[in-house]
Amino acid sequence: MKKAQNEMKLIFPSLSENESLARVAVGGFISPKNPRMDELNELKTAVSEAVTNCIVHAYRDTVGLIELTAKLTDDGVYIKIRDRGCGIEDVKKAMEPLFTTLPGEERSGLGFSVMESFTDSVTVKSRAGSGTTVVMIKKLRSRI
Repeated sequence: MKKAQNEMKLIFPSLSENESLARVAVGGFISPKNPRMDELNELKTAVSEAVTNCIVHAYRDTVGLIELTAKLTDDGVYIKIRDRGCGIEDVKKAMEPLFTTLPGEERSGLGFSVMESFTDSVTVKSRAGSGTTVVMIKKLRSRI
């Protein structure tokens, strides 16, 4: 019989202080995998970038809900971050390094690049007016 994997789901408002909530929650959640410190920091940074994108871009001048789902897999973790904000009209363009929709607000346009460099896989699905879903997968070299 296959061993069940652990899963968590958090739903929180798109307030800037909840970016740290997402980091801490994911860090604690993956602790049974006994990740290396660099793996832990990379994953927490990738989650921060995804949540910050929701706060800054998806809900711009309003507050909406962000849904974070995490699942432990045999060799790592699956993270899904979803919003129901404004969506992204051109995902391919948005994922280009240095692209930002808010150039006057000191945004570097590196959020997706950071997510891609700190995880093994990033998938973005979005529809203008309906929100965005970011799925990140990271393999962990467990020390258990």
